[in-house]
Amino acid sequence: MRVLVVEDEPEMADAIAGGLRRRAMAVDVVYDGAEAMERLSYVDYDVVVLDRDLPDVHGDDVCRHLVATGAGGRVLMLTAAHTVTDRVAGLGLGADDYLPKPFAFAELVARVRALARRTARARPRVLERAGLRLDPATRAVTRDGRAVGLTRREFALLKELMLAEGAPVSPRDLLARAWDEYYDAGTGALRVAVATLRRKLGDPPVIETVLGAGYRL
Repeated sequence: MRVLVVEDEPEMADAIAGGLRRRAMAVDVVYDGAEAMERLSYVDYDVVVLDRDLPDVHGDDVCRHLVATGAGGRVLMLTAAHTVTDRVAGLGLGADDYLPKPFAFAELVARVRALARRTARARPRVLERAGLRLDPATRAVTRDGRAVGLTRREFALLKELMLAEGAPVSPRDLLARAWDEYYDAGTGALRVAVATLRRKLGDPPVIETVLGAGYRL
């Protein structure tokens, strides 16, 4: 799951992002509405956690932009306002959910996960290809019946390759779906991760490098 946090208070933004990352989410952070709209123009997010009370480009304008362009995923709007009128106004802009500050972090996590489930495309419950079996629900992977232990990022890489059904996946797409900007996500890091994944999956190799195109299973 990839999440964008848009919050102009750096301490709060970083706290939200850190907490979501500890729950195995890929999280990017921006501190103003203009940067949020720029980021949304080239990155697909499952959920956008959006502070309504942003300076300069207001959160309402960011939400309208999301609705008008279809960019990004579901919107969880945060605000210090607590009245029913404020909540109705926020939802009327196109936000999918609304959470007043201060909030319990456990509730924020639950709402983000609920929105991500509504965003997710229908996918096979269990993916199978080339002797591999990947269960997204349990994060279990086997090859020819042998259990394969993978890190979260290795699991995400393998899942994207299996979802491609034999088509090559570009390094850019793999980085966008399995990393977030908090980590060193250059192509060198990707090559190391793919090499480690190949080693863990064993012989004969099932991940092929396609020159100029990326990787495929």
